[in-house]
Amino acid sequence: MGTVESENRRPGLRRDGTLQGLILACVGASIGSGWLFGPLFTAKMAGPFAIGSWIIGMFAILLLAVVFAELAPLIPKAGAVVHLANVGNGPIVGNMWTWILFLSYATIAPIEVTALLTYANNYFPHFLQPHSALLSAQGYIYALIALAFFVGLNFLSVRWIFRINNGATWWKIGIPALTGILFIVFGWHSGNFHSIPKNTAGNIQEMFVAVATGGVIFSLLGFRHAIDLAGESKNPKRDLPLATIVSVLIAGGIYILVQVAFIGAVPTADLAHGGWEHLHFSGINGPFAALASTIGITWLALLLYADAFVSPAGTALIYTATSARVTLATAESGAFPKVLGKINGQGVPWTSLLLLYIVGAIFFLPFPSWQKMVGYIASMTVLSYVIGPVVLLQLRKAMPQLERPFTLPGAKIIAPISFVVGTWIVYWSGLHTLNFIFGTLFVLLGLYALWGWVRKDPISEMGWQHMWWIIPYFLAIWGTSWISPKSLGGMGLISFYEGMALIAVVSLVIFYWGVHSAVSDQEIRVYMRTLNKRGVGAP
Repeated sequence: MGTVESENRRPGLRRDGTLQGLILACVGASIGSGWLFGPLFTAKMAGPFAIGSWIIGMFAILLLAVVFAELAPLIPKAGAVVHLANVGNGPIVGNMWTWILFLSYATIAPIEVTALLTYANNYFPHFLQPHSALLSAQGYIYALIALAFFVGLNFLSVRWIFRINNGATWWKIGIPALTGILFIVFGWHSGNFHSIPKNTAGNIQEMFVAVATGGVIFSLLGFRHAIDLAGESKNPKRDLPLATIVSVLIAGGIYILVQVAFIGAVPTADLAHGGWEHLHFSGINGPFAALASTIGITWLALLLYADAFVSPAGTALIYTATSARVTLATAESGAFPKVLGKINGQGVPWTSLLLLYIVGAIFFLPFPSWQKMVGYIASMTVLSYVIGPVVLLQLRKAMPQLERPFTLPGAKIIAPISFVVGTWIVYWSGLHTLNFIFGTLFVLLGLYALWGWVRKDPISEMGWQHMWWIIPYFLAIWGTSWISPKSLGGMGLISFYEGMALIAVVSLVIFYWGVHSAVSDQEIRVYMRTLNKRGVGAP
């Protein structure tokens, strides 16, 4: 086994990432535009029950995080989750999950840039169209410049990315924490927590829906950066499990604090007409800064406007870095052209960065609001991560003697539960979001099948026989959403909770179907050996 120093001398990615760097990368990615807008949208949907949304979201993400805490160190390569999707399920399932991952990653940096310009529009009213949340022509140009800046910084080595992000993340942790404390001390209205409409059952339902569509899951997905940067970690066996779990706890704690503070700080008069659902106040495009001014903490409002640059910028920077590594992994897996796997002398996947810039430029065109897009992205990302519990049990069966730096206790129970909870989140996103996600996936699947037919690839080599659980899984989620309440965009044939029960039962059946649809144990062992030249994949 070579040393870290010898590995650094080889061509390719450099192992410069420390445990602190990984944790701060995860936390820094979590605290971006989500903290600036998430508490507002979640409160408008669920009122005081929004606090429950963050608790549920943190619990759900922890379930996924502990699964990947075992899996990630087994493949300490850049974009490890892409390789994990290919381990036990064949090329077509792996490619499908790769497409999902790419779509969920490539759009994060543009969203953060859009959030940055939205906040800035409060004092430079040129970035957005009048009375709209869409970018103006001038805003589009500034968005392209900002994205070019973040992509350009990523041409530095990962060591410098970690250093820049570490400094920004301490700021991003401190400002929300300070804001939460000051709002509680100087702007507290305890009566706001009793401002609940008569339809309490509806608020509880919205508490769950807000997890998927209010920015909760979107804000807590930062844990995945430890996995994506696994190929550049100095000590992945120790650091990846710690970074994934610790980062979720830190980010979740901060978000719960700021949500409590936000609910308590809203002036009672602003709730008198229309309640939480129709909450509106002056400067709502910059909600925390506006509330700070209302409370009378002017200096904090100025600080928050500065943070409206630092927080999204830091998240855009680290997401650009990890998105490039995920794109690199897609090229290595064969889902994307090999040209996207080129690495320059600084150990940077530069062709992947160029592709991300092009995708980002397209994404800046008039798309739906921040809230709707984070709903799409959060649900698509969670969908991509529910493959983890399936792979966990597949690997446990195929390679029981494999050295595991972290072994998840009770995996046979936690894995199916995390699969069900992840599927619930996708279901909560509503029928319109699922139409977008599954429509996109079936188009890509059709194109993949057509390409295989043109190349005359043998069906057995494409792996179609290992993916028959996927189509029923997608159809079960979509079908349940179609007959669910009208509040989710459905036909109203069943209640929200009946839908959750149906999803739970079907998900459990399909989960075990997926586990047993794996390629042979021998193929899994060969794939792991091929991936990891250092012997991690040895049985």
